[in-house]
Amino acid sequence: MEFRYLGNSGLKVSEITYGNWLTHGSQVENEVATRCVQAALDEGISTFDTADTYANTVAEEVLGKALKGERRESLEIFTKVYFPTGPMGHNDTGLSRKHIRESIDASLKRLGTDYVDLYQAHRFDYETPLEETMQAFADVVRAGKALYIGVSEWTADQLKEGHALADALGVQLISNQPQYSMLWRVIEGEVVPASEKLGISQVVFSPIAQGVLTGKYSPGKDFPEGSRATDTKGGADMIAKFLNNKTLKAVAKLQPIADELDLTMAQLAVAWVLQNPNVASAIIGASRPEQVRDNVGAAGVKLDKSVLKRVDKALGKVVETDASLTQSPPARLS
Repeated sequence: MEFRYLGNSGLKVSEITYGNWLTHGSQVENEVATRCVQAALDEGISTFDTADTYANTVAEEVLGKALKGERRESLEIFTKVYFPTGPMGHNDTGLSRKHIRESIDASLKRLGTDYVDLYQAHRFDYETPLEETMQAFADVVRAGKALYIGVSEWTADQLKEGHALADALGVQLISNQPQYSMLWRVIEGEVVPASEKLGISQVVFSPIAQGVLTGKYSPGKDFPEGSRATDTKGGADMIAKFLNNKTLKAVAKLQPIADELDLTMAQLAVAWVLQNPNVASAIIGASRPEQVRDNVGAAGVKLDKSVLKRVDKALGKVVETDASLTQSPPARLS
């Protein structure tokens, strides 16, 4: 495993982050989830990402139990706040001072730790003044409940405004967590250039496009049983945009490239996002320990420019680059 600095800070994270979105507390049994976490630790992963909304708080509990007994100082634990949790009442969502203050305490209890290394705004909140949100995050940091703050899927302008407020408050906003893969490159035009100037790193999710870049889905064929495309609990909705024949045919052209490099398709996909110097870490998920071991093979892989050009040629026009697709849910109140 190799490690990179997260933003303009002294915090190092593993190039591969283990995340439990759509798996722990929903897709897989707790015993399997624990074995996946252990496999991550065995492979040198030190960074773990979750959120209070995953499986409506259960994912945090599962991760906390799986990490129990590990040396806390050797881990980097990330979680997030924004989406509805609990009974989903009128104040159980968003980035208000009330919701942030209550959510961090609940997350720490579920995770079994006194602090998280990174506390992230899961989306931008159009209903709460940004000043209120950033002041609440600053209070969380000053209380020692989080060391740094980050965001997820914020636009370039939102990053600039949030970073300026954080800086004025004396706290470090050091990361953004966007979707990023060979197929989904919407951050490259605006978010990455702005982040580079601000000292913000990307911790990217879905580097294998929810499994499409593993090559498991073939054009014109039924989806594999038990795959994310057949998951009615949310996975199928996320992956749908990639499951068309044009995209799947283009993805199949990546297999010879992976073969020549002695990589699996998944390893090629994860290694590809790590070539972007603004990416500090790629988040992988798993429903089986062997998936963790496979994906970790991407750590430290260097792809030369000729390989990157071949990837671009293979995928052609199926790549999405529209910067406007970086967005948060609209205001909840009219």
